[in-house]
Amino acid sequence: MDIQTSQNLFQASVTLSSLPTVRSLETLVGNTPLIPLRRVTTHLPATVQVLAKAEWFNPGGSIKDRPALNILRMALAEGKLGGGKRLLDSTSGNMGIAYATFGAALGIPVTLIVPANASPERIAILKALGAELILSDPSEGSDGAIRIARQMAAQHPERYYYANQYDNPANWQAHYCTTGPEIFHQTQGCVTHLVAGLGTSGTLIGAGRYLREVSSGIQLIAVQPSSPFHGLEGLKHMPTAIRPGIFDDSLIDQTIPIETEEAYQMVRRLAREEGLFVGISAGAAAVAAIRVAEQLEGGQVVTIFPDAGYKYLSDKALWAS
Repeated sequence: MDIQTSQNLFQASVTLSSLPTVRSLETLVGNTPLIPLRRVTTHLPATVQVLAKAEWFNPGGSIKDRPALNILRMALAEGKLGGGKRLLDSTSGNMGIAYATFGAALGIPVTLIVPANASPERIAILKALGAELILSDPSEGSDGAIRIARQMAAQHPERYYYANQYDNPANWQAHYCTTGPEIFHQTQGCVTHLVAGLGTSGTLIGAGRYLREVSSGIQLIAVQPSSPFHGLEGLKHMPTAIRPGIFDDSLIDQTIPIETEEAYQMVRRLAREEGLFVGISAGAAAVAAIRVAEQLEGGQVVTIFPDAGYKYLSDKALWAS
């Protein structure tokens, strides 16, 4: 299904969301706040601003609500899902929570392949939402979970709809239809740089495509871990990972590698200096956004904070100091 159809489906949600007294869960996705970072950016010129999109305001608690809902809608519209067929996908946690949230609301059973070292909080949330979990070898990371999901989908096509978030165009189209337009309108078209982490790459590719159409001079900055072995949950080291089918590096102006510890330090700073209790990938995004902003004499740098910090409380290394 094409972008126009995707836009129509999201427009239907916007129309429904205008009702004053009745709001379905699906209509609460998107329109998240754009928050200025103040205390961690005091060293920047007054003409440079860093803003963060607070994606934990989505009903499932993360930015993954956007692509998960769009993938479900597309599959239902195309007749690929329903009649007891299970949605199947691999996930490091947030996408799975989004699938399980909307699966429960829409009556769609969900099966997820999750690395066994996913945080206890994420595992508990997924179980609470009724998802069927299959834990994969943690040493193989998200790529190992992808391989198992592919194998299960190939062996039992009658049982599963393989959502395949890494290759599914409905992923980036969700951000093209919502995240990008929101950023443009919230900044009154003044955004000069978009900084986003690479996991599936859907956020940067989708929102970036939209912003390039309406503002050709915008710079698109990718954030990834500095090495294959890292603690930045939800992010991929693209040179050594299974490359997502939706990833288009021709759109990207710059890629910034982030060390795990500097992301951890920024998570703690954001909590204690900004009052923003965010997850690890948000810390990495903030480090990169500030690094970009430090090179500017003027501009508006927008970054994405994918989720809050509640699912990382058991990570003792993160909160050690």
